[in-house]
Amino acid sequence: MVINYIVTHEPLNYDGSQLQSLFAYKNFGLMGDSISVFRGSCRVELDEMVDMEDVLAQDWIYSEDMLHFIVEHFEMDLEKTIIRQRLLIATIKETIEEFGITTLRRSGDDLYHEDKKLSVSISTLSPVSTLIHCGLNVSNKNTPIPTIGLENLRIHDVLAFGESVAKHYCDEVTSMRLARCKVRGVQ
Repeated sequence: MVINYIVTHEPLNYDGSQLQSLFAYKNFGLMGDSISVFRGSCRVELDEMVDMEDVLAQDWIYSEDMLHFIVEHFEMDLEKTIIRQRLLIATIKETIEEFGITTLRRSGDDLYHEDKKLSVSISTLSPVSTLIHCGLNVSNKNTPIPTIGLENLRIHDVLAFGESVAKHYCDEVTSMRLARCKVRGVQ
């Protein structure tokens, strides 16, 4: 099975409602397993939050400028999707390291520079698929917690960076699927 990606150059703000089944198909005509990449602000109020830990803590998410990734896999295995979410985060970290930046650390499904957070991320289940949202701060201005942005890391062509991440993620998922097909069973 193939996974495809799309990078849109039109700004699209994220409020949590975009984390829904068939997002890429409805908005960009991209059917099947996919990763959509776009840039825009992020403001997720409590009623749109999927992470109940954040809801109970009354935390909300805000950034004036983020690079967003929405991944959809047409499988119903949430644990596998959480593993894929962490693969996406690791792929982002590796892509940033290609710029010579080695100061980031991954903790679970997030990236940090010292105590400053670069990312937000969540995985969830829809009636027909599993979904991942990951947002990377481009700017760290006016965020409600200490953050760092891609601009602080001197990554200026944000959408090209996003496309590189999407391509690497798709290649990795495809490679894993093919790896299943080359081994024989044992008894």
